[in-house]
Amino acid sequence: GLGDVYKRQGKYFKYAIGEIVLVVIGILIALSINNWNVIRLEKIEEQSILSNLHNEFSQNKIALKTIIETVDTSLKADFKIMDLIGQSREKLKLINTDSILSHSYYYKKFNPSENALTGLIQSGRLQLLQNEKLKYVLYDWSRIMLTADGLFEDLDVKIENDVTPYLTKNHSLKDIDYYGDIKWKTKSILKIDKLKIFEDIEYENLMDDLIYRKRAYYIALKTAANIIDSIIAETKSE
Repeated sequence: GLGDVYKRQGKYFKYAIGEIVLVVIGILIALSINNWNVIRLEKIEEQSILSNLHNEFSQNKIALKTIIETVDTSLKADFKIMDLIGQSREKLKLINTDSILSHSYYYKKFNPSENALTGLIQSGRLQLLQNEKLKYVLYDWSRIMLTADGLFEDLDVKIENDVTPYLTKNHSLKDIDYYGDIKWKTKSILKIDKLKIFEDIEYENLMDDLIYRKRAYYIALKTAANIIDSIIAETKSE
């Protein structure tokens, strides 16, 4: 009768609801597994990124240490030159001024390896990094590198446009290069008063400005060294 029909419909609805519940549970389980798998793969990729950054900046640390030592040597030569300006010729003749002038040119540009970092930024994978401090430090690195590059260009232009032309007219570049990379076997045979630059206010002013620029570049490099240490610490494998 009608009661049997209602019973059969009730059983059907219970069965249908049960099927729906099972399907929903299956979907949720599948989504959970997929989500877990995505998270697992992202974690693996994050570890790979951290490892690449760690290795790259470990190499940059070594390279930067050499550059900082070179610029430091150059700065010390500059300060020595400033100390010699105004000194008596008797004292100056006892000092190898050509060697000191050569060391003043011992400055170099820092060209770090940034393949891992550049690839990370360009691919948009920076968001995979869970370490917020590391992200900030990487941004700091990009900023200090822009600053250091700009300061180096200012320094290089100063030497190229002002210091070298001055020495070209008032000194012997060959005698300076005798102690530099060229390493001439003999010094210039031309007669020139190489000590007069130490009596010239123009040279003192050139050196004062040179030291100002070179010191700013040196400070930027020291800041970069501290940032590298932070990056290495934040990317160290646990």
